Amino acid sequence: MNKHPLPSQPYDLVPSRVVVLDRDGVINADSEDYIKSLAEWLPYPRSIEAIARLSRHGWTVAVATNQSGVARGYFDEATLQRMHDDLRERVSTAGGRIAHIAYCPHGPDDGCECRKPKAGLLDQIQHALNLESLQGAWMVGDSQRDLDAGIARGCHPVLVRTGKGKKTEARGGLEQARIFDDLATFADYLVEN
Repeated sequence: MNKHPLPSQPYDLVPSRVVVLDRDGVINADSEDYIKSLAEWLPYPRSIEAIARLSRHGWTVAVATNQSGVARGYFDEATLQRMHDDLRERVSTAGGRIAHIAYCPHGPDDGCECRKPKAGLLDQIQHALNLESLQGAWMVGDSQRDLDAGIARGCHPVLVRTGKGKKTEARGGLEQARIFDDLATFADYLVEN
């Protein structure tokens, strides 16, 4: 049972109070072999509490995740849904809420509009949250394509050093991005500032 009830739309929903998170490498450990099952979906130690803390302090949290493992046949959408249900349940148990999860099930050569670095997932989130734009929201990722998708919609880009983040940082070209060790450190920054 959720000991920290939240309103369905916390506070006045404005883009500057929206945080969009990539999933693999930001919320949970990533794998070159893909996260193919609920057993392989392993959140970082402080990421669930970080999401809950943001929720409790008035941020609306959404997730935008490329999941080409579906197109590649490594797992199906029902398995992906189980992972996302588990994520939502863990965050709820910690006293938070995820407002929307947008995912791209397509492969890199499918020509879709939702696969990051394209901004289709952010457009889905904007629509789901009933916002005119995501200008001024926060886009948190561990890869350049995450940041590029956010920048395309006017989000503040944030790189975390978990997942592929350290490699992304080493490649450079991140002048626009704020960089944090992990999601929890970023959450601390938002809440304290």
